[in-house]
Amino acid sequence: QVQLVESGGGLVQAGGSLRLSCAASGRTFSRNPMGWFRQTPGKEREFVAAISWSGGTQRMTDSVKGRFTISRHNLKNTVYLQMNNLKPEDTAVYYCAAGKNPYVIGMIESEYNYWGQGTQVTVSS
Repeated sequence: QVQLVESGGGLVQAGGSLRLSCAASGRTFSRNPMGWFRQTPGKEREFVAAISWSGGTQRMTDSVKGRFTISRHNLKNTVYLQMNNLKPEDTAVYYCAAGKNPYVIGMIESEYNYWGQGTQVTVSS
């Protein structure tokens, strides 16, 4: 059974940092782009960051550029999201996802076919 399991969420004050992890099991995703999305109540899930299968290319949404970093460790089948200088507007459930096409570093949900259950990130002001 293929699973993506996120961890590392929690409550942090504005300006603080968190590191999210997404561990995959059931198959290797070393040839898949990986992404992070987030969702707040009443809103659609939005793209945050994505990384190519090699780790050499990253894409970030504008609101997190300069604050978040996405990385991966293929031997551990794990992708990370380092979040620094967190803001209250970063509060959301964060999901990791595995991309369908090895050569598409997608920014929309339909480009991903495996999803984790999500981890809550809450940033207090």
